[in-house]
Amino acid sequence: MTTPEQKQQLRKVIRTLERSLSPRYKAASDQAIIATLLALPEYEEAETVFTFIGTEREINTLPLAKAALAAGKRLCVPLCVGKGLMELRQITNLSQLEPGAYGILEPRVSCPQVTVDGVDLAVIPCLSCNHLGHRLGQGGGFYDRFLAAYRGAAVLVCREKLIREEIPREPHDLPIPWVVTEAGLFEDGTPARLA
Repeated sequence: MTTPEQKQQLRKVIRTLERSLSPRYKAASDQAIIATLLALPEYEEAETVFTFIGTEREINTLPLAKAALAAGKRLCVPLCVGKGLMELRQITNLSQLEPGAYGILEPRVSCPQVTVDGVDLAVIPCLSCNHLGHRLGQGGGFYDRFLAAYRGAAVLVCREKLIREEIPREPHDLPIPWVVTEAGLFEDGTPARLA
């Protein structure tokens, strides 16, 4: 079986598992993950934060977006502009989000574009990952392209029940050194304490 086939097989397994998670567990894990993100020194120091807006199957990042806006940070979210391509667009209010590609809340096209180099902290989604930061995405390549160009701080968010230590990898799959689950922060696979 090829690596892309292994990824597709694991995506099916994880999607089935995700559908079986209770709403109570999802809400509690969302809350714990966001609390850890907001406590990161890198978040506190960041002037510009880039985050996805989670669907019902993903981490609910709206509380993070609200907190960043309330703290006066520049907030940018992805806008899908083509197959595997996204742009970072700044929003100043959650009302600037509307359903876009794949039914995901996205910024309006009129929102200003932000360069990859303008981001201080990026919050990255996944279907699954391991504690070392190897991620399994949806398969569209959006975040692979972003991560190939991004040099700032990045944190991967995942529910602990969706963690898999064996993640199929290809040469373009770049690990993310920080992983946050409801169990806390992991740095290069090791549980880490926030200062």
